[in-house]
Amino acid sequence: MLEIQDLTKKYGKHLAVDHVSFIVPGGQVGILLGPNGAGKSTIIKSIAGLLRYEGGVGIERMPARALEAKRIFAYVPEIPAMFEALTVREHIEYVRRAYNSPITEEGIERLLARFELDDKQDKLGNELSKGMMQKVSICCALAIQPRVILLDEPMVGLDPAAIKELKQVVLELKASGVTVLISTHMLEMVKELWDVMFIMERGRIVGSFTREQAKDQDIEDLFFRITGGGEAS
Repeated sequence: MLEIQDLTKKYGKHLAVDHVSFIVPGGQVGILLGPNGAGKSTIIKSIAGLLRYEGGVGIERMPARALEAKRIFAYVPEIPAMFEALTVREHIEYVRRAYNSPITEEGIERLLARFELDDKQDKLGNELSKGMMQKVSICCALAIQPRVILLDEPMVGLDPAAIKELKQVVLELKASGVTVLISTHMLEMVKELWDVMFIMERGRIVGSFTREQAKDQDIEDLFFRITGGGEAS
């Protein structure tokens, strides 16, 4: 479970996020949407622990700042950052040791093969394209074997084969009880994945739906009806 409780963030006098609360139940896939300037990026960075904020973030009923919560939380940022002098394999090994992950060598090999990185294990971080960096970032997050995972625009820069594989991974995570939150403007890419949807505007949640509530409505129609045609971002 991922729980956001009365989260508020100010930049000086500017209120970027205004008492936002929502829950992604355990084993479900949530999507976070919002037009430019809605506060979505601030929410993402707050959940990931990159910003100070008022309110609370709960991971599997633990405060997000607690060490035990951090051990079971993974984050794939919109813009991946690599260590220039580490190889692809060393990035994953670094994360495995940092989180004391139980993933096996065979598990790492399977991850690399799924994202077509098995023949690029010895490439350095400064030799990777953005798409390859994104794949490494995803593999590092999955290597933690998290119970809650936040994916920020995870499909940007990926080739069609990798997008297809990532969708399958999300469905597998859901089936194994992992809680997933995806922040994206690529609505078409998450149509078959989501269980709960949260739409932000002007720092607040202005619409939330479960798949059952949406019934046969298209998520793009829902988004544009709530935001009045604002561009998803």
